Amino acid sequence: MRILAAFIFFTRLPFWRITSVPGDYFKNVVSGWAMTGWLTAGISAAVLYSSALVFPVSVAILLAIISRLLITGCLHEDGLADFFDGFGGGSDKQKILSIMKDSHIGTYGVVGLVFYFLMLYTLLSSLPLDLAGCAILAADPFAKGVSSMIINRLPYARKEEDSKAKVVYSRMTPGEYLFSVVCGLFPLVWLPEIHYLWATFPVLLCWYFLTSFMKKKIGGYTGDCCGALTLLCELSFYMGIVLVYSVTH
Repeated sequence: MRILAAFIFFTRLPFWRITSVPGDYFKNVVSGWAMTGWLTAGISAAVLYSSALVFPVSVAILLAIISRLLITGCLHEDGLADFFDGFGGGSDKQKILSIMKDSHIGTYGVVGLVFYFLMLYTLLSSLPLDLAGCAILAADPFAKGVSSMIINRLPYARKEEDSKAKVVYSRMTPGEYLFSVVCGLFPLVWLPEIHYLWATFPVLLCWYFLTSFMKKKIGGYTGDCCGALTLLCELSFYMGIVLVYSVTH
């Protein structure tokens, strides 16, 4: 039920038709976040490779990016925009939280999304097609697995009734923690050579810096913070991959 709840929560695919999931299970969906990355990464890589058979690689990369946006309903990208708006325009905790809850997008959010997508496209385009696909298969679930640890480090910054998703995640039990770690680490086997594992270090640094920044500014995290964290961690993974590829080739 917890795994099914995670797929219902983090994707827009009709998993809800399988069976009705009680609301309490959605408080534990973060431990299954990395597993949902297996699905989104797998579909994105499949779209990339299949599209490259008939279109230029540049088009295939765009289609792969679009496919994930459709699968997730832009859930994380919405969080990234709200994160940039809130932390860019807010001067204190209450102002930051208020801005992030506002459904309108501001200047910081627009600029943040533009540069995010430019970076994502440029980094993937900098890699050979085969390596780009392998990087997608590894980066998506790994970034989500690392990002899921935010709920073990920080408290939720809002009251439960103020949550946009009406869900406050529960801290992981030891079993859930292990499950999340395994689901996040296992896809790294897709990396073609062991030296590409160096790309995991920028992700850990990005996670530590951003969670520390959130702790300082609002004393915790929100759902928008989670969405922003996983996309920026994933982007740092691709930066690491490109850097290792540039050094070794």
